[in-house]
Amino acid sequence: MDHQHDTDCKCKSTVAVQSLDEMDFERGIWSAALYNDLKKLDKYIAEGHTNNFDTTGYTAIHYAARSGHLTVCHKLLNAGAFVNSCTRSGNVTPLQRAALMGHEQIVQLLLEKGADVFHQDIDGNTALHKAYEKNHKNIINLLLDSSCDSTRLEGICNKKGLKAKDL
Repeated sequence: MDHQHDTDCKCKSTVAVQSLDEMDFERGIWSAALYNDLKKLDKYIAEGHTNNFDTTGYTAIHYAARSGHLTVCHKLLNAGAFVNSCTRSGNVTPLQRAALMGHEQIVQLLLEKGADVFHQDIDGNTALHKAYEKNHKNIINLLLDSSCDSTRLEGICNKKGLKAKDL
């Protein structure tokens, strides 16, 4: 049986393309923190990459806090990760990421390690704003209980003039 190639074929091949930034992320401490890869994380910590920023301005502790990886957060903090590390563009802290995502144990850990509950991101939001935004009641209570001045914390307005409880 003789098969001929159809020269009018409409098939298109696709090529997977990954940018240099994406490849750098995958080979860095940030992906280890995001994907809970403890072996890879230990390697990067030993090499001194604990507080490195990725190209979007996040550190590994931001990814671990956002993703809910408690063991990763412990390892990073014990290795000297900055508990109040701020992203370059949004001025967001790990506490704000954890509060938004509802990761109560991580919020507690970050508070125990000295996370700043009064810190405001580029939009003027605190971790309390983030917790109220998603109605994470246990985290709201943790944040208020951890503050030496809960009245001050509750009174902080974001750039839209909203207090956390108004969200």
